[in-house]
Amino acid sequence: MSAGTEVAATDALPPVISAYLAASERSDIGAIVACFAQDALVMDEDRTWRGAAEIRQWRESVATVYEYTVELTGAKTLGEADGVGRFDVYTHLEGNFPGGTVDLTDHFAVRGGHIVRLEIVPTEAGA
Repeated sequence: MSAGTEVAATDALPPVISAYLAASERSDIGAIVACFAQDALVMDEDRTWRGAAEIRQWRESVATVYEYTVELTGAKTLGEADGVGRFDVYTHLEGNFPGGTVDLTDHFAVRGGHIVRLEIVPTEAGA
């Protein structure tokens, strides 16, 4: 797999990732959950959520614990393997969470028009 292709705008991302980002901005938990496959995995803050019910619980807990803004700072198409497209989306968050600001990388895996895996991690320097 190559190093990836930089994506200038979310228009070049799969529609389901663009829908997820838009739903997240609106805090529309139902629309967020609808972006995921039934057996999807989300990994965030050293925890794993599996399936629609747990993913809903993850988003509801995030929405009630912290207030924050999200700025999309970039995206990269990483390619496809075994029918799964891989994409990285880079964001900058500011809010009332510990530290107040953080740069994150959302590692998406997409298959069949749904997100099958999302891993959210701090962005490494130089990414």
